[in-house]
Amino acid sequence: MKTILAKIYKALHLTKGLQLLAMRFLQDQFLVGVTGIIFNDKNEILLFKHTYRSHAWSLPGGYLKSGEHPREALEREIKEESGLVVSVDEPLKTRTDRDTARLDMCYTGVLIGGDFKPSPEVSEYGFFTQDKLPLLRKNQVFLIDEALKQRV
Repeated sequence: MKTILAKIYKALHLTKGLQLLAMRFLQDQFLVGVTGIIFNDKNEILLFKHTYRSHAWSLPGGYLKSGEHPREALEREIKEESGLVVSVDEPLKTRTDRDTARLDMCYTGVLIGGDFKPSPEVSEYGFFTQDKLPLLRKNQVFLIDEALKQRV
């Protein structure tokens, strides 16, 4: 079946835009998430207290919108959820979730400013040193360790 579809697809000589549109319908869909390790000027890590997670404290993040660059998505998510303004700088790690169709990209960045405003998703925020982190998921502790190694 795939071979027949590939031959038809090639024979049609579709424009790139139409090719992408066809691929969206024929390919499996998945989510692309972004996570951020955001530092302040004291080298502390930004964490949010999320209202909907079993581990209340976690790294900030969210999902990309169509056509959005991962850096822009992370900056937007943090601003929407907290009022804080950040600059997302370097990619740190990309990982996949085997249980769901999800790709997660982690970036490092720095706080620029803004005033914290609670949202329906985030009730509190804090900046924490590595030795004073609240309970976090293991994968987030790993990402923080990796980001701190790169900052040395």
